Amino acid sequence: MAFDTPLTSEETRRYARHLVLKGFGGAAQQKLKAARVLVVGAGGLGSPAIAYLAAAGVGHLSIVDPDTVSLSNLQRQVVHTTAAIGTGKAASAGAFAGALNPHVGLDLHAEAITKANADHLIVHADIILDGTDNLVTRRIVAAACERREKPLVSGAVSMFSGQLTVFAPHLGGPAHAALYPDAASDDALPSCEANGILGPVTGVIGTLMAMEAIKLATGVGTPLVGRLLVYDAREASFSELGY
Repeated sequence: MAFDTPLTSEETRRYARHLVLKGFGGAAQQKLKAARVLVVGAGGLGSPAIAYLAAAGVGHLSIVDPDTVSLSNLQRQVVHTTAAIGTGKAASAGAFAGALNPHVGLDLHAEAITKANADHLIVHADIILDGTDNLVTRRIVAAACERREKPLVSGAVSMFSGQLTVFAPHLGGPAHAALYPDAASDDALPSCEANGILGPVTGVIGTLMAMEAIKLATGVGTPLVGRLLVYDAREASFSELGY
């Protein structure tokens, strides 16, 4: 990443609260501007992550999602609108991000991430966020990130709870299989369609995913490498587990 591109006067005003923030400031904002982040999935988790990454000033944002917006998405997928029903999620999320912050470069992919294209899609990204809802796709993304030595911010939600971690084996952290072993399958996991999800839970976890990406991009703070953060909405509690 190149950190020497100066902020414009408009960017200085836009990011003023970052620039005066002790422990963050101009140096971290420059790193954000230089960062390239890929978000896999523009749904419940991807939506708040995309919104806050764009607002924060990530320099380049790639969005991968093959699906179209449906009415049932709108209870939690906040970057999409009623008018966007029937349009591609990648395009809809990109339109939101571009309208929020025109300084963010966008690369939109209306396709599923697969074994065949995963390396191609992540190769130019510095950080990858996975907000998908099945282990098959999650394993494909994780394997590509491990091969390319890219940090992976992974979130998941169900019903009233959610969880978040960062996989970075190249930085000394555990691999994806340490948390999701080969024996684990989607059959044993509750689905959103079957069991439901309280909309704000996706906002909590998706926003935390954006926070982890910002920490990784700027070097500010300690990422959740090797730590699983679990949120219980009903109890308003967070707990942390090692793995």
